[in-house]
Amino acid sequence: MSEAVTGFVAGRVQGVAFRYAARRAARMLGVCGWVRNLPDGRVEFHAEGGEGPVAEFLAWLEQGPPAARVEAVESRPAVPAEVDGFAIR
Repeated sequence: MSEAVTGFVAGRVQGVAFRYAARRAARMLGVCGWVRNLPDGRVEFHAEGGEGPVAEFLAWLEQGPPAARVEAVESRPAVPAEVDGFAIR
């Protein structure tokens, strides 16, 4: 069964290193999606894949790479886009 989640990671996670580490972890787990830094220091993410891999990716986000100090991970089921195959951000 497929799962899609979106959410935010808060803490000392601002920066390219966290974003690239998250992308690398997602690829290793077979999860698709995106990760981006927000101006307020949080990281926004969207992940899609099997229930197991998405759950493993969320667990990875809660721990983060060694240099990150993750304070909170907020996730929710993704809302399907109502637009023809793309989302406007």
